[in-house]
Amino acid sequence: MNEDNHIVKSYGEELQLLTDSIIQMGSLTESLMLDSIKAITIIDKEAVGRIVESDKKINQYRSKIDTQIMTILVKRAPMAIDLRVAITALRISQDLERIGDLAKGNAKKILPWPENLPEELLKSFNRLGSLVSEQLNKVIDSYIKKSKDIAIEVIHADGNVNDLAYSSIKEALSFLSKDIKHLEFATNLLFVGKNLERAGDHITRIAENIYYLAEGEYYKNK
Repeated sequence: MNEDNHIVKSYGEELQLLTDSIIQMGSLTESLMLDSIKAITIIDKEAVGRIVESDKKINQYRSKIDTQIMTILVKRAPMAIDLRVAITALRISQDLERIGDLAKGNAKKILPWPENLPEELLKSFNRLGSLVSEQLNKVIDSYIKKSKDIAIEVIHADGNVNDLAYSSIKEALSFLSKDIKHLEFATNLLFVGKNLERAGDHITRIAENIYYLAEGEYYKNK
């Protein structure tokens, strides 16, 4: 009886450690996204190196989580809710890693920028980045609380991210049209907008997986 209790406790601890790793990875990714947006908004080129190093930590978490999941699958052969915990952890860690890559890539895009880009142009990308960061914060909160309702809110708000991305990209194209010398800067701005939109898509996928974790079925848009 004591041995069985020890096994159950150990299994529960493994699942909790996996959940904790996802939360920690999510927190690091959120911080990286905020740092990236700040660097873009104020064209802080010195921050790029720090952002690249932070992304390496996120990648390390992904490797750690892969190992944790493999251990659980091989040792425990989980079923039902426990299997969903492992499956969603794998999927969410993949999306978090990709969000980190996109945030890092965006920060590197500012390196050739001049210091005097139009303030309104940068504000447009700051609005987009702030919304993406807010979405990321909410989806991590949803995972912590295992809240399908917060997950649904995140899914529904993805359209707002797409709208702001379209608006930001439109402003970058307008900036480009005024002077061909702006080509390199504007092209990088286009990539920043598109990368933020992609990050929003990954956040939506995380929310969909949290819904699956909570409900045992995938969310269907009504």
